[in-house]
Amino acid sequence: MRTDTRKSLSSLSDSNSEQPSPDCSVILCRACDLAVSRRALPSGVRAICPRCQTPLYDTPYCAVDGVLAMCIAALILYIPAMLLPVLEMHFIGSVRTTTVWQGALAVAEQGYWVVALAVLIGAVVGPGLLISSVLAQMVIIKNRLYRFNSGRKFFVLLLRYHQLLSQMSMLEIYVISFLVTSFQLSDFADVYFGMGTFCFTMLFLVVLFMLREYKLEHMWSYLNEGE
Repeated sequence: MRTDTRKSLSSLSDSNSEQPSPDCSVILCRACDLAVSRRALPSGVRAICPRCQTPLYDTPYCAVDGVLAMCIAALILYIPAMLLPVLEMHFIGSVRTTTVWQGALAVAEQGYWVVALAVLIGAVVGPGLLISSVLAQMVIIKNRLYRFNSGRKFFVLLLRYHQLLSQMSMLEIYVISFLVTSFQLSDFADVYFGMGTFCFTMLFLVVLFMLREYKLEHMWSYLNEGE
């Protein structure tokens, strides 16, 4: 009886090693400690434990195609969000417009270099690097480049610095600052939102949902297939 058990366990481990599945990982049920394969779910569907019926998770789990699509959309929105005017102010017959870049430079001209640097990092450099990093990861996964030594090293480098890039990106702060600025200036000037504001807000929403779908631990699991 023991030998049969050992044989079945060994055959199970051999089959798992021969057929790795990058589309799932293992999660333990918090009620009965049952190991369950975690897979992508459609919206509005909840995974439950087959043994004790305890809810496990209910969010889509890292659909690569979905993350790739949102990453491309974010990249398309990033360019006009940085180049088009985000605010247009009409004051005593004069019209002034500003972009995110111009706002950071204006703050730097006033002598606030630290604030200008924070604006550039949080609103320009950080989001650009984050979108580029996630896009590179999706390309590596779709083309299975992590099986090669150079692609594997680059993939590991991107995963290691993903959390740092996520913390550098602070788009939500600047979306709120647009609303606060328009409210404070509305008493003595006419403030209008430009096309850049729309693109910047949509960029924030797309990046938000992209990071919601993105799961770092799932990305690390692809390295097991390359071994």
